[in-house]
Amino acid sequence: RLSMRSHRRGTKEMDIILGRFADDRLDGLAGEVLDRYEALLEENDQDLYLWVTGQAAAPEGFASLVGEIAGHATARARD
Repeated sequence: RLSMRSHRRGTKEMDIILGRFADDRLDGLAGEVLDRYEALLEENDQDLYLWVTGQAAAPEGFASLVGEIAGHATARARD
């Protein structure tokens, strides 16, 4: 369910960023981090995009996870 929600966002950019993150990392998330990821998916795509691209600061509760997603997106873009 979280994988599907990661791939089917409101914007193509977030489909790609979160979809790839879910493909590569979702199985490794557990407990509180998995709960935070699920809560993150409730946020709107415009805010998520600004946070992941560093154009706006992510809320404190999401900052670490957003940083992980941003790092993953950067690494995938280099591949």
